[in-house]
Amino acid sequence: MAETIYTVEKDTKVPFNNNVAFCVGTGRMGLALQKEYQEQLALVQEEIGFSHIRGHGLFSDDMAIYQEYTDENGKKYAEYNFTYLDLVMDSYRKLHIRPFLELGFMPEKMASGEQTVFYWKGNVTPPESYDAWCALVQATLRHLMDRYGAQEVTGWPIEVWNEPNLPGFWKDADMEEYFKLFARTFAAIKEVDERFRVGGPAICGVEDEKWIRCFMEFCRKESIPVDFVTRHHYTTEVPEKDGHYGYVKLREPEEGFANLQTTRDIVDSFEEFQGMEIHITEFNTSYIPNCPLHDTNQNAAYIAGQLSRLGDMNESYSYWTFGDIFEEQGVPFTPFHGGFGLVANGGIPKPTFWTFKFFKDLQGTCVHRSDDAVVVRTEDGSYRGIAWNRTMEGCGEDRGFTFRLPMDVSEEKEYTILKKTVDEVTCNPLKLWHAMGEPSSLTEKQKKLLKEGARPFVEADRKKLTDGAAEVCLTVRENGVVYFEVSAVKAGGDRGYCYKRVIGK
Repeated sequence: MAETIYTVEKDTKVPFNNNVAFCVGTGRMGLALQKEYQEQLALVQEEIGFSHIRGHGLFSDDMAIYQEYTDENGKKYAEYNFTYLDLVMDSYRKLHIRPFLELGFMPEKMASGEQTVFYWKGNVTPPESYDAWCALVQATLRHLMDRYGAQEVTGWPIEVWNEPNLPGFWKDADMEEYFKLFARTFAAIKEVDERFRVGGPAICGVEDEKWIRCFMEFCRKESIPVDFVTRHHYTTEVPEKDGHYGYVKLREPEEGFANLQTTRDIVDSFEEFQGMEIHITEFNTSYIPNCPLHDTNQNAAYIAGQLSRLGDMNESYSYWTFGDIFEEQGVPFTPFHGGFGLVANGGIPKPTFWTFKFFKDLQGTCVHRSDDAVVVRTEDGSYRGIAWNRTMEGCGEDRGFTFRLPMDVSEEKEYTILKKTVDEVTCNPLKLWHAMGEPSSLTEKQKKLLKEGARPFVEADRKKLTDGAAEVCLTVRENGVVYFEVSAVKAGGDRGYCYKRVIGK
C-alpha cells in the first residue's frame, strides 16, 4: 500500500477557493411540481445547502407562462400565466435556494420554427418576434419583483439560453443569431432594472475557444457591459451505447483544467473584461443522463479532485444535477440508471452526494492542498480535511495518508479525530442494489435498506499530542473519499466514570 505523509507547518496558508455550494443544476423547471423532486431537493438542502439552482425550461410550454388570445377583430395579443412559476419559486424559497435563471427555451407559439430537443420537446429556434420575446422576459422579471421584492430578485443571476454552440440546442448553432438574442435580451433586462446581472454564452465543448473569443469581441464591439461569462465542463470521452445506457472513459483531469484555463486566458486578454467572473453553470463527468459512472464511488473520487481546483479559475461551478427526477431522454426505468443526480430516485444519496457534503463542511483557512487532499484550519484552531483515492479501472490499490497538524494547546493534551468514509466497501448503494437483483421498482423495505447502505462509515478516536502536533492516519481504499475533523479534547466527564474500565482496559 502506497504511503503519503503531509506535514503542515504552523501559520501555513495555501490558496483554495471553495465555492462548492453556490449553485446546483436541475432538470427542467416544470419537474419541480413533483413530490419526489421536492423531497430530493429537501434532502440535498438539509445536508449540503446550495445557494442557487439552475435548469432549463423556464419558458417551455409545460410552465404555461406564454399565452395568446385573439380578439373579435382577429388580432392576436400576448398574455402571461405565472401560476406554475409561482408554485416553483415558492417551493424554492421554502428550501432556502434561489434561482440562477436560464432564459429558455422558446414557447411554441412564439417560435420561428419547430425544432425541439429532448423527450419533453423544448423548442430551440429563435423567436419569430424579438419584441415579443423581450416583452416576455420583462413581464416575467417584473412579476417576480412584484411578488418577491426588487432587492431580492435583482440578486438572481441571469443566463441567456443554453449551449447555443450546439445545433441541438440552438438552430444551426447560428452564432450571429445567438449574439442578436443576447444583445436584445441583455438590453431588455437592464431596462427593467440595471441591478440585474446578465451573462452568457453558456457554451459547451464544440468550438468553445472560438465562441468565447467571438462573444467577448461582440460585447466589445457593441459596448455591451456583460456581467459574467458562462460555460459548461464535462470530462469523459464519447459514450459507447448499449441498450438504455452509455458507457464512458474518463479523461485525465489535466485536460479539462487546461481547457478551462484557456477560457480564463481569453476573457482576461480583453482589458475591459480582465478578471471577470466565469461561472461553470453545468459540470459533471459524463454529459449524458444514462451513464452508470454517475452512480459509482469512482465518480465521487474523481469529482473530489474537480472540486479541489475548479475555484482556481472560476467564480462558481454548478453540478449537473441535484437529483434524478430528470427526463431529457425519457422517464428512467430503474432507480440506478446513471442519472446525473446526487440523489437516486427513492431518495437514496449516491457517493458523490457525500463528496459535496464534505467540501461544503471544508470551511476555514487552507493549510494544505495537493492532488489527493485538502486540509483547512478553522477559527477555533481545529482542522477539517478530505483525502481521496481516484483509481482507473483495473489498476487500483489502497493508499495510506498521514497528516501532521500543529495544534495550539494549553491544558488540553489530547485531541479527537472524527472520520467519515465513503468507498466501495462502506458506502456503495449501487453494489447493494445489484446484490438485491437490480429491482426496477423498490419496495419501502428495499428503499430503507439502500438508504442505510448509502451513509458514510463514521469512526472516532482520542489520541495524545506529539510535540504539539496531531497525527491523522488514514487508509483510503480505491475510489474512496475520507473526511476528517481534528479538535482538542476539553476536560470533562462525570464523577466516577472511567471509559477504560468500561471497555475492560
